[in-house]
Amino acid sequence: MSEKTTSKYLINLEKNFAYDNPVLQNSAKIFHELDQIEYDLGLIDPEETTACKNSWWPIISLIGGNSTAKSRFINNYLGATQLPSGIQASNHKFTVLLHNSQTNSATLPGTALDVDPRYPFYQISRKFEQLQKGEGNRINSYLELKTINTDRLKGRLFIDSPNISATPSHPIYSLLTQHTVTTSDLVFVFTDVFESASPMLDELIQHIAIQQDSNKFVYLIDEPLAMLNPAKSNEIIASWQRKLSALGLNTGQFIIVANQQNNINPLSKVDFSEIDQRLANVAYDRTYRILDSLEKNIHDIENVVIPEVKNGIALWKERVNISSLVVLCFIAILAVFAEINFGVLEFLIDPIIGPIIVAILLAIMVPTHLLMSKFQAKLIIKKLNERQAELHLMENLANLFEQNLTVTRMLMPITEPLGWNKKMKARLIKLSEKTKELVQSLNDNFGSYNEPIFEPEQVPHKKPAHTSYLDLSKL
Repeated sequence: MSEKTTSKYLINLEKNFAYDNPVLQNSAKIFHELDQIEYDLGLIDPEETTACKNSWWPIISLIGGNSTAKSRFINNYLGATQLPSGIQASNHKFTVLLHNSQTNSATLPGTALDVDPRYPFYQISRKFEQLQKGEGNRINSYLELKTINTDRLKGRLFIDSPNISATPSHPIYSLLTQHTVTTSDLVFVFTDVFESASPMLDELIQHIAIQQDSNKFVYLIDEPLAMLNPAKSNEIIASWQRKLSALGLNTGQFIIVANQQNNINPLSKVDFSEIDQRLANVAYDRTYRILDSLEKNIHDIENVVIPEVKNGIALWKERVNISSLVVLCFIAILAVFAEINFGVLEFLIDPIIGPIIVAILLAIMVPTHLLMSKFQAKLIIKKLNERQAELHLMENLANLFEQNLTVTRMLMPITEPLGWNKKMKARLIKLSEKTKELVQSLNDNFGSYNEPIFEPEQVPHKKPAHTSYLDLSKL
């Protein structure tokens, strides 16, 4: 088996995480080992990598209702008021907000997100096209990328979703909402979204309910600054907890975001300390998400990819055998008519003529069987391509299947894909173990299992850890 060249995308990831995040740097190396396995099986091309299935940015999404709460929060928190028009509440696009060191902001079309594996909407147009014919070409109608010069976006991506109440019920919007909630490390949901009923709200509640145990949801309550006091805040939070509990949403953090819309002194500074504290851990959430994705990719080979190809091979064998059996039955019928009219049975039992007849029969059936195999293989390849698109797999199922189209495998009853053996399974198990070790090393950042116990006067002085800013936009 030839050595797969390391993807440029993985090389850049390893370089950028070399000093900032050794866990992600090592996970990039494991991704390359996984790529080598998939390359050996014929599932990916030399320059492809499974690491591009998920964005490596820390992703924060914001979902709001029909009020201006979300847009005001973005403008105040990110300082987006520096833009000529700020962030508008009436936007019907999913807007990815990215840090840019330049003073002037820029708005890029959705195609910039669709073709770049660094961003969370990579190749999303394929899913559009699968849902509705022609929608893949209209990606700019649904997505855009906007750059803002603000420190709070450094090393992060914000996804500003269209207001749920104003969003039309449409399959593409439903897909984008689900994709955004699923891929985000942190989701800020403004409670005004629950104040008006709509079909999109019902879908949003379903998406949140499915993932509410992931600790990624923070509910932001927009209240006038002048109304806030500890007793009033607790009362407001308790009220919203009861409302959401009635909808089946029982987990998540609640934070009151004081707006300045009705404040007497609009120049007073809003306290975003709770928001900053929650965002401080989003990089860890991103790392856990990448490791979870790596583990899933490893298991998907054995649990999804290989079973699909095995089913294709089994169906192929079954169709070819039936086709060959039909031809053989036709020959048998001809032999019966020949026996009735001419009496050819005595030739079959003849020690000299009998073997010659069998050899002639094999000379007919073997090429026929091979021709049937190639014909049926084309139908199976088409079916596997459709299945690959349906499952949204980057792995080329048809290519792995085609490697089994050898004369030996056409004639022998072999259903295991070529290259799928105990050695390959052992390589996957080893990668899974390495991934679990990375998770343990990440857990050690929060507390070591074997940490020694010191008396108060013996506790050694430990310098605070320093994490430098990582600019993922250079990947």
